[in-house]
Amino acid sequence: MYQFIVNPSAGAGKGYRIWKRLERQLENDSEEYRVFFTERQGDAANIARTLTADKDEAKILVVVGGEGTYNEVLNGVSFKGMITLGYVPAGFRNALSKGFQSYVKVNGQIKRVLHPKYYRMMNYGVLTSGGDEIFNRRFGGRCGIGLDAAICHNLLCSSARTQMGRFRMNRMLQFCIGMKQLALAKPVKGYIIFDQTKRVEFNHLYFVTFHVCDDEQKKKKNVPEHLDSDSSKMKVYVANSSKKSNMVPILKDVVMGVRKKERGVRVYECNEASVHLNRPLAVHVDGESCMCQQDMEIRCIPKRIRVIGS
Repeated sequence: MYQFIVNPSAGAGKGYRIWKRLERQLENDSEEYRVFFTERQGDAANIARTLTADKDEAKILVVVGGEGTYNEVLNGVSFKGMITLGYVPAGFRNALSKGFQSYVKVNGQIKRVLHPKYYRMMNYGVLTSGGDEIFNRRFGGRCGIGLDAAICHNLLCSSARTQMGRFRMNRMLQFCIGMKQLALAKPVKGYIIFDQTKRVEFNHLYFVTFHVCDDEQKKKKNVPEHLDSDSSKMKVYVANSSKKSNMVPILKDVVMGVRKKERGVRVYECNEASVHLNRPLAVHVDGESCMCQQDMEIRCIPKRIRVIGS
């Protein structure tokens, strides 16, 4: 039986509209299901925790909402039993949805979830902060430190976010906020230790982003679960420059979802990394704020989440 966790307010009401289409299709297919609507932050995590408390029963959880809703479910779910996750993106930013073979059209998303051709295993990441209050936070798409996170923090509290989203101008809003944050940003010194062996130091560090979803996998279709070739490593994007003006084209690429080495972004791969900065920077996981941190551990948990394929 399908268990739907729906954030009706995601994407300026897009979450509710998508759910109504899903509901009609479920009724037409005579599918057995239950739906749970979130009303406030933390609801999705509590619902997922309750639904997966019984480790003996297999569960299919489908999230309808933004990256933040999915992140809550991921942090609330228990992996003691067989859990299958589906994701229908309905938020403003959906970098996470690349790992779920999402489609632009809602009908395609509904068909993918209700009539899957296959299932596959995906990675997730874990952020551990070494501050005064040590905490662990899972993420299904990306973890960002510095400028990337500062943009996410501002988007979460922006009064123009809903209005711009209705007119599909959220990328413009992100870029404007990004330029504001870039003007305020002060690069830091620090170093990253990859897989406990390779240490790389940076003198003018603006942001570090960790991706656990394999962007190339979304191009592959009809891959059986036992032949799934998702990488078990994280991609790490590091932007550092002695000139702030060099960050403008990089910022544009970040907002547009482009990755270009030649624009000053260094790319690494690793299973785990330790980040040490000379002062705290903003941190986010899947677009959700983790406040400011100075010392962090980031790990990739390979092929742990069973997800609905396309």
